[in-house]
Amino acid sequence: MLKKTLFFMAIVIITISCSTPKQNDMQNLLPQDQAFLATHPKEVDERVAIFAPFTLTADISHLSDNEKQILSICFDVADIMETLYWKQTIGNRDNFLNNIADENTKKFAVINYGPWDRLDGNRPFIEGVGEKPAGANFYPPDMTKAEFESLPDPDKTSLYTLIRRDKQGALKVIPYREAYKKELTQAAKMLKKAAALAEDPGLKKYLELRADALITDNYQPSDFAWMEMQNANIDFVTGPIENYEDALFGYKAAFESFVLIKDLDWSAKLTKFSAMLPDLQAGLPIEENYKKDVPGSKADMNVYDVVYYRGDCNAGSKTIAINLPNDEEVHIKFGSRKLQLKNAMKAKFDKILVPISDVLIDPAQRKYIKFNAFFENTMFHEVGHAMGIKTTVDGSQTVREALKEQYSAIEEGKADIMGLYLVTKLYEMGELTEGEVMDNYVTFFAGIFRSSRFGAASAHGKANMMR
Repeated sequence: MLKKTLFFMAIVIITISCSTPKQNDMQNLLPQDQAFLATHPKEVDERVAIFAPFTLTADISHLSDNEKQILSICFDVADIMETLYWKQTIGNRDNFLNNIADENTKKFAVINYGPWDRLDGNRPFIEGVGEKPAGANFYPPDMTKAEFESLPDPDKTSLYTLIRRDKQGALKVIPYREAYKKELTQAAKMLKKAAALAEDPGLKKYLELRADALITDNYQPSDFAWMEMQNANIDFVTGPIENYEDALFGYKAAFESFVLIKDLDWSAKLTKFSAMLPDLQAGLPIEENYKKDVPGSKADMNVYDVVYYRGDCNAGSKTIAINLPNDEEVHIKFGSRKLQLKNAMKAKFDKILVPISDVLIDPAQRKYIKFNAFFENTMFHEVGHAMGIKTTVDGSQTVREALKEQYSAIEEGKADIMGLYLVTKLYEMGELTEGEVMDNYVTFFAGIFRSSRFGAASAHGKANMMR
């Protein structure tokens, strides 16, 4: 039975600190088919120690019985997304983990979803493993960029396809709905069941359309429905969403799930900012042709407690805010939703940012390190994602397509600086009145050191290191 305050005992980790081989030969290249030992067991022990367990809690006293049942279903669907993400990163999870003899190394492999240290530039920490494939398991490991570019199938760049080889060794495109048919069909049935229990019309519509999306690879209708779903007490972000894992081209989306419970009090504080986005974009100190894609004014800003991470969002460091959907058409028509994950954010502030500040920030300025400033900086970072152009100025392609594998890091850097600019403007406009802008500046500076620890393998880490 769920109590009024929900405790999830599953450990949630918060970061502290040129011939073509035959298909059978390809399988021999996969890490899960090898027996593993830690390269340096002591070093692995030290790397595991930089992570700290933190129990996430959430008040569910305002949830109905049906909403609590929906939560349970969401956990099960999230576990399916977890399984699919392992397939995208390493292949066969169980074989891979069972081949690791050292228990601490196995624990570290679970944190990293593979034998590569995500916070140390994806350096392998297991003997017998080479560099992490830039394309993860989305592409054949021996595929060259030139070979991919010559593939005529237009779906090769889809977010929702895998690239594999046929029996003759030629590249072919496989839609997610076919590659992961069994798991996605099961997840879709569960979402339909959850939709039948939903009392909020917006949540019901979203869950129904998201179920359809999983088995059709057509996610835009459910993205639009999610944008309109702003009154539900619970939220469930699930499916193939971010493209960070594809470091080869940035095309392929990885599976993940967030199970979220709305914080009603904090959400009420943020409602006024949504309607201001078009005017804030119009006032940006840039040339007019870079302001042509006006963000929608229906963008939603709310605060949630996260109670379950699975898949991509659970790999290595943990997300503390969400800005979705990524679909450029949805951004232009509706904007985006900015979800602040308050309990995870507070954990990182207490466990990471404050200790870093105690070492690196001038004692005279440590008084400016405040959680509210950290919260605002994170929130307006997510707002910053929705601003600026989504298509190139000549209209030929999206910015994501133009920048390819460099897009993610550049976009994260843009959002960081855009967020700080917005905070400054809102103080000048009198819209932010608690604290002072120096709180945001000093807390932001300390945050650079926090996020740089994510390493060059992370788009967020790379963006902070560029500064």
